[in-house]
Amino acid sequence: MKTRLIRRAFCLSALCLCTLSARASGPATDKTDAGTDLNTIATLDVPRYMGSWYEIAKFPNWFQRKCSSDTRADYSLQPEGKLQVTNRCKQANGEISEVIGAARQVGPANSPKLKVRFAPAWLSFIPAVWGNYWIIDLDADYQLAAISEPSRQYLWVLSRTPQVNQQAYAALLERLNKQGFDVRKLETTPQGGAQN
Repeated sequence: MKTRLIRRAFCLSALCLCTLSARASGPATDKTDAGTDLNTIATLDVPRYMGSWYEIAKFPNWFQRKCSSDTRADYSLQPEGKLQVTNRCKQANGEISEVIGAARQVGPANSPKLKVRFAPAWLSFIPAVWGNYWIIDLDADYQLAAISEPSRQYLWVLSRTPQVNQQAYAALLERLNKQGFDVRKLETTPQGGAQN
């Protein structure tokens, strides 16, 4: 029962995230309030991107405030080209929080711009329940990625492994800084009981 309540609370939080993200980014635009473009990667090979990604760092946000460690996202292809997103994390009390959502690409089949939804499927016709998920950095081996949205309010650094090569991470932070992100705001996510 308690796990069910936690899942509902996490779903509600994710729904609010999508709404806030959609409002923050406004109508389809690549411009921030400062008027500068947010660049994405050129193309995305969706099947290669599927699988598990560990959260290495993120900009603090209220909807993940109960996540204390082991935050991870799993992406999988579904029938008719749809994508399933499963987010999970460990809370301070040791319980696992999990929410399942959906994602879809915006634009062509190799577009790095996606929309994600954690609200119930019957609400998918409402634009506000879909949040922007833009892949703004991704190495050639699909091992280290950075995700954001046009307003730059949210930022996540994801890795295929729970620990990341510090040289690769430092180079990524430099690229994010050039994209206009204040990387000093990033907080690291403990994975497997160790700080990244």
